[in-house]
This record gives sequence, C-alpha cells and structure tokens, in this order.
Amino acid sequence: MRTPRIYLETTMFNYYFDTEREAHADTVKLFEEIKAGNYQAFTSEYAVDELQEAPAKRAKKMIDLITEYDITVLQSSEEADRLAAIYQEQGIIPPRSTEDAQHIAVATVNDLDMIISLNFRHIVR
Repeated sequence: MRTPRIYLETTMFNYYFDTEREAHADTVKLFEEIKAGNYQAFTSEYAVDELQEAPAKRAKKMIDLITEYDITVLQSSEEADRLAAIYQEQGIIPPRSTEDAQHIAVATVNDLDMIISLNFRHIVR
C-alpha cells in the first residue's frame, strides 16, 4: 500500500506553534506522523511565500518545520495558476482568495491524495 501523499496548507504551520488553538495538539501529532513515515508531506512555494509574510522570528520557525519534517516544497507552475484561476472564475473560490485557490490547484496538478488545512473559510469548506 502506498503512503498517503498529503498537502500541508499554510495554516498547518501556524497551528503547530499556536498553542492557544484547539487544533494545536492534533497538528503537532500530524507532524509526528509525517516524521514516522505514515504520510509523505508536501507544501508549495505558495505556502512558503505566505509564511514569509509573518514576523521574521515566527516565519523562520514555521519554515524550519519544512526541513525538520522533510516536507517537499512543490514549485509554482503555470498549470497550477491556470487551474486556480478556473476555480475562481467558476465561483468555487472567491476572487479575493487567490492563495487558497493556488493551494488547491498545486495539490491537484501534483496528484496528491489530500489537502490538510485549518482554513475553514475556503479550503476545508
């Protein structure tokens, strides 16, 4: 059986360090499952760009998780950008939420099994 290939959206890196959030413990547990080899984890340049918008110290800690947990960073692509635009044009993702559409699109074009997110506004919905 193939190891599930999961996409970690930006919120997962935030919740790892946000001990006040209800989902913090489950987020840390997911990262430990990744380290144990139960999931093959991916994120993207889109997520890294968003992480870099955080205050410098916090951004570094979140980006360091990528190396610590051996998470593959998928490159942005014209194909993903086109698909994200279609998601927005079709009303699946609102026009103002380009980043959310890009996360879904990059996971789709890379044939990942799941998108893991705590973004309940657009991605999980």
